[in-house]
Amino acid sequence: MLKIRNEYSVYISKTFRIPSEIGTQLEELATLHNTSVNKVVIQCLEYALDNLDDENGLSKELPHDPGH
Repeated sequence: MLKIRNEYSVYISKTFRIPSEIGTQLEELATLHNTSVNKVVIQCLEYALDNLDDENGLSKELPHDPGH
């Protein structure tokens, strides 16, 4: 289920290249839920980050480097 979170107080701009098929799916989800593609991407990223596991060599404990 897609749960769109309330607005954030601070945003940053990033540029990502994604496969065309994923872009189409994101646009369809946004249309279905009457929201922006940006909000759908944020929701998907939050879900992915909340569900990281060590099986994939990823950890929820991400290093924080203030210089990057």
